[in-house]
Amino acid sequence: MPGSVGRIPAPPSRRTGLSPTPESSRQPDAGIRWADTPLGPADRWDPALRAVVDLVLSSPVPMTLAYGDDLALIYNDGYAELLGGRHPEAFGRPAAEVFAAIWHLTGVGDEIERVYRTGTSYLEKEGQLPVVPAEPEQTDQVVLTRGYSPVRDGHGRIIGVLIIVVETTQVTRRLQSLSELATALSGTLTLDDVARAALRYALESFDADQVAFAVDDDGGGWRGVRRVRGELLDEADERLPPLWRGYPTESPAPLIGTAVAGTARYWSEGQPLLPTATDRHDEKVQALAALPLRTPSLRGALTIGYRTPHPWSPAERALLTAAAELVAQAAERARRFENQHGTAQLLQRSMLPEQLPDLPRLRLAARYDAGVDGNAAGGDFYDAFRLSGGRLAVVLGDVAGHDVHAAALMGQVRAALRALALSDPDPAAVLSGLDRLVGSLGTEARRDELFVTVVYGVIEPGTGLMTLASAGHPAPLLRRAPVGEPVSAEYLPVHPGVPLGLVGHRPTSTVPFLPGDTLLLFSDGVVERRQQSLTDGFAALASAVAAAAGGDPRTLCAVASAAVPGSSEDDAAVLAVEHALTPSRSASLEMPAEPTAPGRVRQWLTAQLTAWQVAESVIGAAVLCTSELTTNALLHAGTAARVEIDLSPERLLVSVADQGTRGTVTRARTDTLSSRGRGLGLIEQLSDAWGTDPTVRGSTVWFEILIAEGNPDVHR
Repeated sequence: MPGSVGRIPAPPSRRTGLSPTPESSRQPDAGIRWADTPLGPADRWDPALRAVVDLVLSSPVPMTLAYGDDLALIYNDGYAELLGGRHPEAFGRPAAEVFAAIWHLTGVGDEIERVYRTGTSYLEKEGQLPVVPAEPEQTDQVVLTRGYSPVRDGHGRIIGVLIIVVETTQVTRRLQSLSELATALSGTLTLDDVARAALRYALESFDADQVAFAVDDDGGGWRGVRRVRGELLDEADERLPPLWRGYPTESPAPLIGTAVAGTARYWSEGQPLLPTATDRHDEKVQALAALPLRTPSLRGALTIGYRTPHPWSPAERALLTAAAELVAQAAERARRFENQHGTAQLLQRSMLPEQLPDLPRLRLAARYDAGVDGNAAGGDFYDAFRLSGGRLAVVLGDVAGHDVHAAALMGQVRAALRALALSDPDPAAVLSGLDRLVGSLGTEARRDELFVTVVYGVIEPGTGLMTLASAGHPAPLLRRAPVGEPVSAEYLPVHPGVPLGLVGHRPTSTVPFLPGDTLLLFSDGVVERRQQSLTDGFAALASAVAAAAGGDPRTLCAVASAAVPGSSEDDAAVLAVEHALTPSRSASLEMPAEPTAPGRVRQWLTAQLTAWQVAESVIGAAVLCTSELTTNALLHAGTAARVEIDLSPERLLVSVADQGTRGTVTRARTDTLSSRGRGLGLIEQLSDAWGTDPTVRGSTVWFEILIAEGNPDVHR
């Protein structure tokens, strides 16, 4: 019998969500040898049975007739697709044999047999059952809506059960994915995060070929980001921000038109993106759904496209509308966070020094990272300034709190410290004066909870000594790298003293600061982590600094910031000072915001490094990396930039500082650094270290190329 059933083909492989191919052109019973089935020859059938069989075989809905006492299965193409590897052998066989693995489950065998015995219909709106595919030992859970109805002959006798099955697995999974989208969006902070979550959901849940997300931009117009099936995740790497593209205010693109109109639009076929296509991916889209994102303070849109015609069912439209509402709410929260965060950081950075001193034998760098709670300005600060006699004053402090009051107090303490130090740089005298200031401010504000810690020191390069004092601040870390000896990192024996505003003793300590040494001052946000030992944090910092490839201040700031795993709820500040073995050479160039600027920078850098007799291999790598960074600053900061180079016998350091702060979180969206990772990969390959640092008026991106010891191509 099984071999004679040739009417129902094995189910074709179809993409989820596409309608099956119509079979209406064929006769319902063509090719079936009914005499070999329990129904017998077709010319002897009761008219009622003939009508039911015709209905089953011609229906596009999965349907089967369980006939006779054995409940033999007579089914159509839709049901065959559900059977998978059990078809075609299942045709005409008893249902209990075909579904032996699940026949005992509630709602399967018992209900079918009950309907056959009693004539009472059964409906289960949604149930989860394992459907057995090709191999009996393999099972997969599907969600089905099932209806069982008795089938009667012309005399009213029950001759079988009509089983109608609708697989709702896809709908159920999409509802589950909607819940997962809500969870993912709840953890987003920035619009970059929202874009990642929304695009991933749309691409995966709807098995789409192309998705896009856009919001109105602060400076007018729109900005959007797109994902195409098969592309590398988030333009090459999760760590990189999405690659945003600008749109004009009156763009005719469906993505922007939907955002402007605020109403959903659907294209089931055609080429909706062809008039505004930017590449072949847009040209191939035939079906498109465009959903508006609307909140009181944000406008945007989300689109989902297919390369084949796609009928948008009411269920899909309802699901997309719900998803768009979730994305819109998350985007509004993210924009509010970015605005608050950016304003707070701008206030914070405006109170920090724009530039650190440039001394022949002392090289300096600083880094400031906002903690997880970055909505308010913090109280961490650092400073470094020249004193008479070639000395250098360095300071790092922490004002308790994350609000405007903390930032204001930080600014007052920093300004007062510089004034006191320029008058009398002795650390004990400076901290004593600051103590009186904080006490006075606390009395004036009628606040006893002012809590300020500071470490302050004076470095004398000529004598190789430095004198430090601390007011309740963590001890500085000193990286020693004597020529020909192992590198070490140790915390200096500086008495912690008591915080400012409290009466107490703050003794000074004088320690050697020799060529090759690097001093690190840091705030407690560098080493403190929730549910982690502070001792472990200090140990991790010392180990990371000792293991660093060199003592360059900028590199060590980055190393220190990442030394302790986990995120910090507190701000983190680091100030590093290197006592160089030999003086370094430095030069800088102001780069105008015009298209010819990168070329001018390449020419200047090549000429400068050639004049310094740097090896050609180093020059080539440096010019390529600098070109990437200057193009990035020109395209996405849109302002003039400053290129600085610093050459020592050990390394070449190049930095590009833009002025692109717009009151929001700095976004590195660049064709060089973010376009599929090409620029970033180039810098990682050609340099030994690189990083980004926020500055008072924008951001700085830098890279370092180490120069082999004894390189004959580098002369001092």
